[in-house]
Amino acid sequence: MNLFDVYSLWDIEPVHGKGCHVWDSEGTEYLDLYGGHAVISIGHSHPQYVKAVQDQVEKIGFYSNSVQNSLQKELANKLGEQSGYPDYSLFLCNSGAEANENALKLASFHTGKKRVIAFHGAFHGRTSGAVAVTDNPAIQAPFNKGHEVTFVPLNDIEAVGAEIGKGDVAAVIIEGIQGVAGIFMPEVSFLQQLSFFCNQNGVILILDEIQSGYGRSGQFFAHQWAGIQPDLITMAKGMGNGFPIGGLLISPRFEAKKGMLGTTFGGNHLACAAAIAVLDVLKEESLVKNAEKMGNYLQQELSGIGGITGIRGRGLMLGIGFLPEFATIRNRLLFESCIFTGGAKNNVMRLLPPLSISKGEIDIFITELKKKMI
Repeated sequence: MNLFDVYSLWDIEPVHGKGCHVWDSEGTEYLDLYGGHAVISIGHSHPQYVKAVQDQVEKIGFYSNSVQNSLQKELANKLGEQSGYPDYSLFLCNSGAEANENALKLASFHTGKKRVIAFHGAFHGRTSGAVAVTDNPAIQAPFNKGHEVTFVPLNDIEAVGAEIGKGDVAAVIIEGIQGVAGIFMPEVSFLQQLSFFCNQNGVILILDEIQSGYGRSGQFFAHQWAGIQPDLITMAKGMGNGFPIGGLLISPRFEAKKGMLGTTFGGNHLACAAAIAVLDVLKEESLVKNAEKMGNYLQQELSGIGGITGIRGRGLMLGIGFLPEFATIRNRLLFESCIFTGGAKNNVMRLLPPLSISKGEIDIFITELKKKMI
């Protein structure tokens, strides 16, 4: 049997990781500034994380959500404290797409409406509802196109207001920072006005913090730079440091009813042990503050390099634009300097390293990048 051939793969197989570094099957060491799509939040194979997962799998790895699981409650309490949302509720699932799917469903349940406003450039996942609010027709099958979704320009509050004013909108879904599109940020004033419009009109505001959350921006969630509180917040990627887990933070305004949401694997014992370890390390090692500090340092060092057309983002979620003659820069860094980076549309490099990255590791990247820009 062959694998279903849907991925373009580099001929590299990482087999070991530690901190911000991975080693391939040939023994070559790489500096990891991409973290597997922003998934590695506390560093590869962090010893506290490894021990937590090992200890848990020796006890029990899984049982269904038909029984008590105190690990879920521990995770919810720690997440509420560290995120600044202690009065919200937590629904656990398996991925970011699933988190968004449940957020859209909950918004529709709550409002009795079905139209959703999303934004040009958005990426929210590949399940049915999530792909419908993703601005990429190439990944939408005919089955996905039955949802009522209206796309408007990012940061255009008048366009959003005009759509909300029609009275049939269940929800607005927006990324804390657009990732796949090339690192585009909602303006602070836009998020504040958007929150006001939604509150005034009974529209549910969903903040997709799947890539931008869990400390990556220098705040626990990127939307917190704007001082707003959305109704629903979706999470995944950095939440489990590689173990599949997703979550949905739910405002107290929502009433839970038995059976309205559900999952088989969501919130299982192993996933919770991994997620608790991540929160413990984030707190003990002050990694959210480190993300802000190292992100500022990265932007400072990048700003003096010729051939760069722009730097966008916050913390350790940065997008770097290059002149067309540097279109191969990512491959050169990978194959000549052994540095992983990410890509996006329009010749943009995405930097999404573990939040534990050091100044010295950033200096290695800057030195190698400068060599390639001559």
